Amino acid sequence: MYALELGGEDDRFAAAEAASAATGVEVVAPGLATAGAITDRVRNLAYTRRASELVGRTDASVESARVLLDAADLDREGTVAVRARTVRDTAGTDTQRAERALGQVLVDRGFPVDLDDPDHELRAIFSNDTCALGWLEAESVRDYGSRKPTDRPFFQPGGMDPLLARALVNLAGARPGATLLDPMCGTGGVLIEAGLVGATVYGADAQRKMARGAAENLAEYLDDDDRATGEWATLQGDATHLPFPEDSVDAVVFDAPYGRQSKIANLELDDLVSGALAEARRVADRCVVVGDRSWAREASAVGWAVEAEFERRVHRSLDRYVVVLD
Repeated sequence: MYALELGGEDDRFAAAEAASAATGVEVVAPGLATAGAITDRVRNLAYTRRASELVGRTDASVESARVLLDAADLDREGTVAVRARTVRDTAGTDTQRAERALGQVLVDRGFPVDLDDPDHELRAIFSNDTCALGWLEAESVRDYGSRKPTDRPFFQPGGMDPLLARALVNLAGARPGATLLDPMCGTGGVLIEAGLVGATVYGADAQRKMARGAAENLAEYLDDDDRATGEWATLQGDATHLPFPEDSVDAVVFDAPYGRQSKIANLELDDLVSGALAEARRVADRCVVVGDRSWAREASAVGWAVEAEFERRVHRSLDRYVVVLD
């Protein structure tokens, strides 16, 4: 078993993304989940910060954590350090006291301590009335600040935050060997994140300047990054009539236009998104669609089954709806 330290404020969303890289994910306390098994893809997750091999769970007191650790089978060799944290101020635990108490247990068990560069890090996560102890196994790569939309070679207002874009492509199943399409790619934010987890990515946009700008951004972030093991391409194209054969990609992800009117292809917004969802159904068997309203009803009408739906607050005047389709 593993303990997952979730990020963000929406544990249900974080757990759904985590399930793309782990099995049996279950939220057990605010910001804390367990999983039966994990894969290397944990390092690509946006809303899971760390995964630790679980020693055990107990109540959120330092003494209970100490007793649990003292009774555990500690099958490790080498130097150790203890890191304790409370999640979202939900547990009134003195983390420094916890680190001292748990560290003393390890010293008494014969472990040498190295606080700077230990061979093994014991994580003590206190959340609400729960404490999870585990040996750190994997940390996600937190380099999203280097890919802010405003810092890309080609920028247009409205670009998606890379953290959310990474979560969406993970929900869609992006990974090495998979192929992902964004038929409304804009400046390419979704494609960048899918490419960085190893997927082959294709983007289309109705505006030629956007397709070209997305290509410029993809070249900047994917061409020289060892993580981007797949190919990429962009083209000018209509999301309702894509130049791709049936079942030719593994997943489709797109951010639908916001508002009530579309300026693309002289279509009403409802017709545009419905047409794009129908095309996505033709070329792939999985899709994630985002918008300022839910497109679940329209997706169901063209043959998709709704696997999950999330509402995410962006700011006071904007909520984003994420619909995962299968």
